[in-house]
Amino acid sequence: MENGSEGEKDQRHPDSGRDETEEERLDRNLGELLQELRVALPGVQVLFAFLLAVPFQKGFEEVTEFQKVVYFATLMLTAISATMLISPSAYHRITFRYQQKRRLVYYANRFAIVGLLFLALAMTGAILLITDVLFSTAAAVVAATLALGIFGFFWFALPLQRRLSLSAGQKPLGKPEGD
Repeated sequence: MENGSEGEKDQRHPDSGRDETEEERLDRNLGELLQELRVALPGVQVLFAFLLAVPFQKGFEEVTEFQKVVYFATLMLTAISATMLISPSAYHRITFRYQQKRRLVYYANRFAIVGLLFLALAMTGAILLITDVLFSTAAAVVAATLALGIFGFFWFALPLQRRLSLSAGQKPLGKPEGD
C-alpha cells in the first residue's frame, strides 16, 4: 500500500487499522484514557469530600448502626475508587523514562475499570445511605438496587456485551508481551 509520495510505506497499525505507528497508538490510547479519567475523578473527589465531612455534621450521632455501616463501607469504596483512578499517574511517575508506556496503558486500563466498579458501588452506597435517612430502609434498598442496576447496565453490561460481540475470534488489543 502506498501512502502519500512514491515509495512511502503505509503506516497502518495492524491492531488498530489506523495510519499510526505502535508508539503513536500507545500515545493515543494513553491520551484517551487520561481524558476518561478526567471525567471520573472529579465525581470521586466530590463524593469523598462529602463523605469526609458527614461525621462532623450536627445530627450524625443520631444515625442507626445500619447507617453507620453503610457510611463506612461507602467511604472505603470511595477511597478504593480514588486509589485505582489515580494509580495510572503514580505508575507513570515511578516508571517515567523506563519505556513502560505499553505496560502503563495496559495496567491503567485495568485500574480505571476497577476504579469505575468501586465508584459504582460507592455511589450506590451513598444512595442507600441518603435514602435510608430520608425515607426508610425498604425505600433505600429499592433505590440502591435500581442505582446498582443502572450502573451495572450502562457502565459494564452494555459495553461488555458489545466487546464480546466484536471480539469473537479476535485477540485483545494492546496486551503487553509476557503478561
